[in-house]
Amino acid sequence: MLANFIKAIIVGLGASIPLGPLGIMCIQKTISKGRNSGFSIGLGSSLADVFYATIALFSLSFINDFIEQNRSWVMLIGGIIIFFIGLNIAVSNPVRQLRQPKKSNGSKHAQEILQGFAVTISNPGALVLLLGFFALVGINIGEQYTRYSVVVILAGIFLGTTSWWFLLSTGINIFRRRFRLRQLLWINRISGTLIALLGLISAAEGLFRLVG
Repeated sequence: MLANFIKAIIVGLGASIPLGPLGIMCIQKTISKGRNSGFSIGLGSSLADVFYATIALFSLSFINDFIEQNRSWVMLIGGIIIFFIGLNIAVSNPVRQLRQPKKSNGSKHAQEILQGFAVTISNPGALVLLLGFFALVGINIGEQYTRYSVVVILAGIFLGTTSWWFLLSTGINIFRRRFRLRQLLWINRISGTLIALLGLISAAEGLFRLVG
């Protein structure tokens, strides 16, 4: 049981470390709004990873088949969502963000968690990546795990993913005060543009798959 828990932590870390749209968003939010905002983005991604891991461990083939059969639509719609999130970041004003009243932080963090969840859940590659790491560390999909053992594995994955996002947001936050407002504006523009481009690439690939 302990071995599966440790393996699951490794899966969670491995699935989170590659810097895609979520990594860029986490860095941008941390620099613009602070560690809690960056971590909230990562927390949403962690919840989506746990959702995908649940599909895999319980061998929910009907959901997996649905994702595979509609992979092109998922990539197209998900890419459009990522594009507009990136566009919103690119045109956002960091001065206005910094001057927002503190009482709005709770609702803002909830929105950031939803953003992180939406970006990850709209990327079917996240499921493929998890399956690859399951095979790499030796967690066999399709085995008849008990409910308790599944909970242990899911807890390990959640701990692994959230640990990475906490470390990333905390590390970036250390250097946050060194950035001036003009630099924050350019960070928003560059990171938002990169996220929007990644969204366009995903949407274009999904569209080409549908047309092809």
